[in-house]
Amino acid sequence: MIQLSLLDLSIAALLVIALAFTSARIYPGLARQLLVAALRTAIQLTLIGLILKALFANANLLWVALMAMVMLAVAGREVMARQHRRFAGRWGYGIGAVSMFISSFTVALFALIVVIGNDPWYQPQYAIPLLGMLLGNTMNGISLALDRLTQSAWEMRETIEARLILGHRAEDAVSDIRRQVFRSGLIPIINAMAAAGIVSLPGMMTGQILAGAEPTEAVKYQILIMFLISAGAGFGTLAAVHLGVRRLFDERQRLRLDRLQRQV
Repeated sequence: MIQLSLLDLSIAALLVIALAFTSARIYPGLARQLLVAALRTAIQLTLIGLILKALFANANLLWVALMAMVMLAVAGREVMARQHRRFAGRWGYGIGAVSMFISSFTVALFALIVVIGNDPWYQPQYAIPLLGMLLGNTMNGISLALDRLTQSAWEMRETIEARLILGHRAEDAVSDIRRQVFRSGLIPIINAMAAAGIVSLPGMMTGQILAGAEPTEAVKYQILIMFLISAGAGFGTLAAVHLGVRRLFDERQRLRLDRLQRQV
């Protein structure tokens, strides 16, 4: 495998810097976010590389579980941070985190124990990358779904309240919104699966091929990952929408938009 130097990475970083300076004229705030995100990427991936090196050398269930909890905690925060209108208080964080825990951890355990069957099942070489891919894609779907849910509820509040006055249950009053929200949450993974192998070569498959793996074996792993991601993203989005809709209404079936806060 060809080793990359710091100079190689610096040259690639120049592309991001050029994009930031170009976009500064159109949207100055977005340029700053882009540079901060690029810096975070470099720092976080460097740190995780060092942590994983130590973790791989000492495969302990406790350390693997701790790493997984940290990943979940950060993912829950990122889901909340990207929403235009989010649920106030602990609910803003809890809905996304709980939904990802239910879906991603369940799917990851199923894959590790039933499908891959490595011994021990919590081997960090398999568990951490697999959970990371599941959390990352589930996070995207849940973030899009919750953002669409809260924004649609705010924009259609008069229509929803009119339906409630006419005797509709809370779930029926937002049934059309729920369908659109669920669709929005699954669009990224559906696009990724539809384009895989024709428009794009997915990241895990590309990485294995660059590392010298047989293309046919890399394809098998990529198909497995795509199926697992679609299940995790789908079930996670379903759970997040369900919890979000319940939070939008109180026990008397009243729309409670005061439970939302707008991101400053």
